[in-house]
Amino acid sequence: MINKVIYVLIVVLGQTSWSQAQDRSVLSGRITSNTFDLEGVYVINAQTEAMTTTNNLGAFSIAAQVGDELVFSSIQFKESRILLTAENFSDINFSVKLNMVMHQLQEVVVKGYNSGINAVSLGIIPKGQKSYTEAERKLHTASDLDGHVGLGGSVALDPILNMFSGRTAMLKKELVVEKKEAFMKLLERMFSIDHFVNRLQIPLEYVKGFEYYVVDNDKFTAILNSKNKTSTEFLLGELAVKYKEIIASENK
Repeated sequence: MINKVIYVLIVVLGQTSWSQAQDRSVLSGRITSNTFDLEGVYVINAQTEAMTTTNNLGAFSIAAQVGDELVFSSIQFKESRILLTAENFSDINFSVKLNMVMHQLQEVVVKGYNSGINAVSLGIIPKGQKSYTEAERKLHTASDLDGHVGLGGSVALDPILNMFSGRTAMLKKELVVEKKEAFMKLLERMFSIDHFVNRLQIPLEYVKGFEYYVVDNDKFTAILNSKNKTSTEFLLGELAVKYKEIIASENK
């Protein structure tokens, strides 16, 4: 008996769905926007989950009926939803206006190329101007008396106040930390963990401490900065011997 009831329900539901599908007709339209790239926008009937995409002119065709909701979705456009009315089906120029997604640029980077086009040649940066890291810029701004001359030739108080408040000292420490981090990244690019553990015999749990130890050595960072891997590896071996002696003495 239960099986018969289930069978009847399946037949009824199937006929209902078939009837609803028959009630729908093909709706044709197009999308418009302030761009020529109108191809590949998804057009979805939210009721039937039928889906199509627009062509290069922004045109589309999809089965729908009055009361259905069409969803327009794409990476370059904001999602738009349209509830269909009878007028949409009689309008031979049915169109939907889509608004583009505006992506805010976080940073503009000017790269130099072999053709000689760079920030200097474009006049963005004066020739011979020093390039500062973020920490260097902060320190330069906080301590530059020449760049803080006020009206009438008077010197602005910011650099002086920074000096007495300790801000300048703090920024100098920040600059030192930034340089050490840069050296450590360079070191890790040149040598793998396997090199430290298996070649230099540094215990794994001491590798990070060894990296801090070597970037504190001015002679080593000078050679590291030259990117001469042979010289760097040679001095790295010498420092590894000393570092292992320090570990041994601390573990006694």
